[in-house]
Amino acid sequence: MSFTVEHIAKELGATAAGDLSLCLTGPAQPEMAGPDQLALAMTPEFSARLTEGKARVAILPDGADWQAFGLQAAIFAPRPRYVLSGINRLFAPAISAPPGIHPTALVSEDARIGKNASIGAFVVIEAGVVIGENARILSHVSIAADAQIGADCLLYQGVRICARVQIGARFLAQPNAVIGADGFSFVSPEPGAVDAARLGEQPKAGQFEEVGYARTNSLGSVTILDDVEVGAGSTIDRGTIADTVIGTGTKIDNMVHVGHNVQVGAHCLLCAQVGIGGSVVISDRVVLAGQVGVADHVTIGTNVVAAGKSGISSNVPPNRFIMGNPAIKAEANVESYKAYRRLPRLVAKVEELQKQVSKLRGND
Repeated sequence: MSFTVEHIAKELGATAAGDLSLCLTGPAQPEMAGPDQLALAMTPEFSARLTEGKARVAILPDGADWQAFGLQAAIFAPRPRYVLSGINRLFAPAISAPPGIHPTALVSEDARIGKNASIGAFVVIEAGVVIGENARILSHVSIAADAQIGADCLLYQGVRICARVQIGARFLAQPNAVIGADGFSFVSPEPGAVDAARLGEQPKAGQFEEVGYARTNSLGSVTILDDVEVGAGSTIDRGTIADTVIGTGTKIDNMVHVGHNVQVGAHCLLCAQVGIGGSVVISDRVVLAGQVGVADHVTIGTNVVAAGKSGISSNVPPNRFIMGNPAIKAEANVESYKAYRRLPRLVAKVEELQKQVSKLRGND
């Protein structure tokens, strides 16, 4: 696979200069780039390494003097990370998924499979399933009864789509993602330790020894709108009565858990190991960094960004950057941390003052 400089620039919506007919086989770091590779030198730091490699073409910051680096051509990147996403998409290896149904796949006669779909080895598709056109479903995927998936989906190996799940177009699920498992909802016949904790009470010894838990089955399912991606090993539980909902364009990282009845808005980012309790409402364009935990029944406003390991236990207004546990405004958390770092010196000063006061009392 190779592309000309002109083709790459056009695909990226970027400008280019020099010999636009040169063909390139893929991207590389500047110091490791060969003559047929595109050196990724989008910042001054990386541009300085061009002399260590053998690249003839590089992606440079806007306005850079490409000829000073001895290059034969250059592409200019006004927003480096965005350009990088386009480069990696252009040169991504093709997935082997030819149209048709593999002989080992089990597809119900009641299922409806769209045109040009690829159904891989050992896939199981149950009754009432509807799959859109151009779907690519790789090996060992299972899709349970009455689920619907829109056009141009890509399901990697081992994905599990449970019953009645509704998914829009261009859905992507990485290996072993599970969509529509039963929610974690249990209740005790009599008030137990959880009920006491909610009232701020401490359980007494032997108070709840006879209390067990009854399952609340999830009768709802999951609705996922267009252009959503779900990472490897992530799970989205179905709703108790109404569906769990994931909004348009939301991207979910690996090992994320979305609990039952959760409503996630459009264009959110849920990073690795995020855990979201039941019945949470997440508004549009929310970013939850790695290992953020969200307590049940919390509402998070639009444009909220939560730093890694934040613990969100109460509602968050829109347009806030929060961090810490419990999560508060980032600047307040930083000030609290500074105060915490000063505690040993403060304790030492208090101890010294106590000694001085004791001496003064001894002289009275």
